[in-house]
Amino acid sequence: MKGNAISLISRIHEKANRLILEELKSNGITELSPSHGDILVNLFTVKEITMQDIAKKIHRTKATTTVLVDKLEKLSYVKREKSKNDNRYTNIVLTKKGCEFKPIFNKVSAQLNETLYKDLTEKEIQNLEMLLEKININLT
Repeated sequence: MKGNAISLISRIHEKANRLILEELKSNGITELSPSHGDILVNLFTVKEITMQDIAKKIHRTKATTTVLVDKLEKLSYVKREKSKNDNRYTNIVLTKKGCEFKPIFNKVSAQLNETLYKDLTEKEIQNLEMLLEKININLT
């Protein structure tokens, strides 16, 4: 049925977030939301990043990103550090607690992917991701 994609995507997003929260809770993490994962996954990759770059990478406004980072900082997952190259910039970096969260993050991500792609062939997964990317580009 044409015109149902946004509704389906919305329901999938809601269910995925619920699964993430359940998996986090089963691992003793109750203070984080799926939105925090977008930031943390970037920090697991690059180690330090500016607030502006985080906002671009997670496709959120700087104000929304600031709220998310503020909470991560309050919970001791990240901290702000002045850039070593340019004092005008502040980088967001993982703390020890943030680094120690990575195995749980990976476990939750693996569980989400396993559930999401259950009963799909590799070709179906490739097609799904290609089609979703096209939709994403269309909405840009």
